[in-house]
Amino acid sequence: MVWKLKEQLKAQLARETGYYSRSSGGRHRFALAYPNSYFVGMSNLGLHIVYRLLNERQDTACERVFLPERKQQQAYEKARQPLMTMESQTGLNRFDIIGFVVSFEMDYFNILRMLELGKVVPMAADRGEQDALVIGGGPCATFNPEPLSLFFDAFIIGEGEAVLPGFMDVYHAKKLAGAGRQEILEALSHVPGVYVPSVHRPEKGEHQVVRQWQQNLDDFPGETVIYTEDTEFNLHLVEIARGCGRHCRFCMAGYCFRKPRNRSLEAIEKMLAGAKASGRRVGLMGAAISDYPEIDSLCREILGDGLSMSVASFRADSVTQELVDSLAASGLRTLTMAPEAGSSRMRAVVNKGIEEQHLLNAMDMGIRAGIRNFRLYIMIGLPGEEPEDIQAIVDMACRLKDFMEKHGAMGRLTLSINPFIPKPFTPFQWEPMAPLKYIQGALKAITSALRKRHNIEVIAESPRDAYVQAFLARGNRQAGEVLWEAYQAGGSKAIKSVLKARGSSLDEQVSRLRQLDEVLPWDVLDMGFTKAYLIKERQEACKAEPARTIRCFDGCHRCGVCK
Repeated sequence: MVWKLKEQLKAQLARETGYYSRSSGGRHRFALAYPNSYFVGMSNLGLHIVYRLLNERQDTACERVFLPERKQQQAYEKARQPLMTMESQTGLNRFDIIGFVVSFEMDYFNILRMLELGKVVPMAADRGEQDALVIGGGPCATFNPEPLSLFFDAFIIGEGEAVLPGFMDVYHAKKLAGAGRQEILEALSHVPGVYVPSVHRPEKGEHQVVRQWQQNLDDFPGETVIYTEDTEFNLHLVEIARGCGRHCRFCMAGYCFRKPRNRSLEAIEKMLAGAKASGRRVGLMGAAISDYPEIDSLCREILGDGLSMSVASFRADSVTQELVDSLAASGLRTLTMAPEAGSSRMRAVVNKGIEEQHLLNAMDMGIRAGIRNFRLYIMIGLPGEEPEDIQAIVDMACRLKDFMEKHGAMGRLTLSINPFIPKPFTPFQWEPMAPLKYIQGALKAITSALRKRHNIEVIAESPRDAYVQAFLARGNRQAGEVLWEAYQAGGSKAIKSVLKARGSSLDEQVSRLRQLDEVLPWDVLDMGFTKAYLIKERQEACKAEPARTIRCFDGCHRCGVCK
């Protein structure tokens, strides 16, 4: 059975190109873990960036490990074999450091499953001198590590390029000096951007750990390292920008990865070489691709080299005809936009800055380029939302579909609707989540109203899953206890019963209005701006006025990140 599991990993590895094969002699072994399937994980650009960063060190050998499919999990358990890495098929419990890329709250359950399969002691407090350090990084680790603090020894707060070199330098030096586990953790707690739960105490309410960010993106490449056909996005991913300065009030990424930074066109052109060599389409990555100042020149460069391209996202108020034409020429069949709300009032509340005319202009560009299908990202349950705002979503969808048909685009208009989830370090971090019955009712109203309209599709995230995400996103260390009990009881569906047994409820946890002077679980972290700034933006949201917070600009010192 163990032989078969190893052969499966070797076969997967044989279908890859670009992976590192490092001898562990003299190097510390680092297992880079993605808490989801290989198919999903290999599409995560952050994983590729960290994998290269660690393997280019002389003191580290980094290998990857993913959550196996269910049948493989059963095979591991039957064989009593620890979960193994891709590169050397080594058990997870034999590594010095296990580093998880934590991007989504629902993957928290997968983290616990991987620790169990890897025969790694799950609770950080129970690990001994011979056990691996378990660390976490990525968006979820950056904005609120507390629900995972029972299981993780340390967290990377911010961007890996800015934190991991110092982390590994200290770890390597302490290991060479023969330091014990707690001494190493104490030393790591002094590395800028490293949060050690056993050392830093959130109940103090102090800003102790400052989020770190890479100021010059050109110093590190941001592109696909390993190619495989077995992935969600079979592209050569290229990061052209990082961070966002649009100040959308619901967006954690816009606040926790501020300030916005662009790679130089020259640095991006160098990274296109991988796409040329592999013959793959270029996938441009960034918070808002159309905000890149040289996007038209980049499009000409990509298509001029005989390549094709796709984008992660663009904004309807900054998209250009050349960008849309380039996407259409690359085979794009559906243009995606994110108005987030149907009414101008709600878009003002969230400071989106997108109006219906922007959507129509972008649609017109798409139709002229030959694109016939369009997708809209919408949120419901936003702060201050009224029934008429739900109706406004329906009305907007119908007007946009009318526009499509009037201009000869007889394709599909898809509404992708998600419940609003309040996130830490945003102006809405204090807000309650809308009641479950309200969200379900709003979804039903939108679906029913659009059901008879030909070629309008409504797809939606599960409201119940959104409630679990909201609980974990703003949870404290006690939320970690609930997470652990729910995992042992079967997973996310058990959260409700675990909370009930504790005399609480999921609705009570996520639908409570937090007080502005309340000490929040993530107050132990410092993102570079003050609560006063978030409170000011919250007050602006309450006005629901068209006059909005303008985007970041050179010389701006409003939020405090650009000191």
